[in-house]
Amino acid sequence: MPHSCVLFTGFDFFYLVQQWPGSYCDSKQSCCYPTTGKPDADFGIHGLWPNYRDGSYPSNCNSNNPYDESEISDLIRSMQEEWPTLACPSGNGSKFWAHEWDKHGTCSESVLSQHQYFEAALDLKKDVDLVQILKKAGIRANGESYPLYDIKDAIKDAVGVTPWIECNVDSSGNSQLYQVHLRLDQHFLTASLPCLGLLVYYE
Repeated sequence: MPHSCVLFTGFDFFYLVQQWPGSYCDSKQSCCYPTTGKPDADFGIHGLWPNYRDGSYPSNCNSNNPYDESEISDLIRSMQEEWPTLACPSGNGSKFWAHEWDKHGTCSESVLSQHQYFEAALDLKKDVDLVQILKKAGIRANGESYPLYDIKDAIKDAVGVTPWIECNVDSSGNSQLYQVHLRLDQHFLTASLPCLGLLVYYE
């Protein structure tokens, strides 16, 4: 994974968070596909989140610089594919992206403009193709259960960063792979894991 020696100001590192749509939808909250169509069976970006080392994070840092879709018009098509909304009611993504920028993106302004923020998340997702990484390790979205450490090790071996794996519970009460957090900073420090055991991975 390429990275640069940028000095973060106002926070300590980023989390690149990718979510599995099947696990978002197969839960008590359910989901609504975006108006642009059902997303591919691929991890989608949830966000690029500045964080502090103590576990807290800054939020809503600059109300004077709200989300402006005209600044990222050249990225919209890619964002619809790689950063789809699954919230109800169905939307085209704008509300989701505005939330991510206003809550998290404004706190990264010391290093990223609004366009750079969304472009960086898209570029990082290209660098970290989680579906292919997991497939190469024999882990597929087939409804089977896989040990958490196998999922963690497959990602760490591919990108050199130990992921924070987030689980949720499906409609049958099974723990399932939901989100993958990759901690990105100058030293690629590792993150701890909040869930243990076997995780179901559905398409």
